[in-house]
Amino acid sequence: MSHSPVTYADAGVDITSGDRAKQRIKYLAQKTFTRNVLSEIGGFGGLFKLDTTKYQQPVLVSSADGVGTKLKVAFELGIHHTVGADLVNHCVNDIAVQGAVPLFFLDYLATGRLDGEVTEKIVSGLAEACRANGCALIGGETAQMPGFYSDGEYDLAGFIVGVVEREKIITGASIQVGDVLIGLPSTGLHTNGYSLARKLFFEVAGYKAEQYVNALKEKAGVALMKTHRSYLSIIKKLTASDYVTGMAHITGGGITENLPRILPKSISAQIDLGSWPVLPIFDHLRDLGNVPQDEMLRTFNLGIGLIAVVPAEKFKRVKSMLERANEKFYVIGKTVKGDRKVIYQ
Repeated sequence: MSHSPVTYADAGVDITSGDRAKQRIKYLAQKTFTRNVLSEIGGFGGLFKLDTTKYQQPVLVSSADGVGTKLKVAFELGIHHTVGADLVNHCVNDIAVQGAVPLFFLDYLATGRLDGEVTEKIVSGLAEACRANGCALIGGETAQMPGFYSDGEYDLAGFIVGVVEREKIITGASIQVGDVLIGLPSTGLHTNGYSLARKLFFEVAGYKAEQYVNALKEKAGVALMKTHRSYLSIIKKLTASDYVTGMAHITGGGITENLPRILPKSISAQIDLGSWPVLPIFDHLRDLGNVPQDEMLRTFNLGIGLIAVVPAEKFKRVKSMLERANEKFYVIGKTVKGDRKVIYQ
């Protein structure tokens, strides 16, 4: 039985188009390279030289994450240049709270059919965020998987590696009863809670992404697409002072599940609700679905993206440092005796 030749393109994968897209984004990644990058984009693996002269006992710190269903909003709005920053900043924060500075980043982009223009926008956002955080985008993977993703959709994830001096690692082990909890504001949902937020906005309320919402004083999609903030610059100032005993990046699980990750077994955190201004989007989400308070607290960051734990006797110095840096902050509670949980009052 004879038939016409079947190619990879017939199966939905255009290798030629993929190669063109890779060439378009190669130069974006190269702009992030430092002298420690020893490889070129396109190899089997990225090579990075660790400068051991700066460290006595360097410890590598790594993390991996994705953007999640926030991407669904990006698809609807056709906004693809900010999701890269969402991803990079999330990963940077995860290692920075342990005292590490980022060295390099790798991304994973999977789609049904590769769109060169969209891919370039995504990688442009990744590269810009990497440069802003001082790390190199040394590689990644772009996968075409027809039939796995709907047309116009993709998934985006990443992997980061940083370094910290062993004696400078921040674990939370030295947190004591009576330490002050300082909250730094978020820009919005960051990259968590979008499955619930999307249901409330687009199903319960029936909003369209381009619809203006009076309660928010902006369009629904704009409110949901606020970029995940990087706290690296202020974290560097906090860690350089040796005043901080622990830091928690408030991501999926909210304060309820993230803060206990750094607490010693015999210590809990007492959080004073009302000690910081909850962003309007969270109040609106709660009202739309009559969402219980405990559900809000363990789903969203509610306006606090990072919590730093500071000994009470050092608080005035940290307060002064934050004010000099023009960093907005709130005293949101303190540590108390307990079994590693968050107590709201």
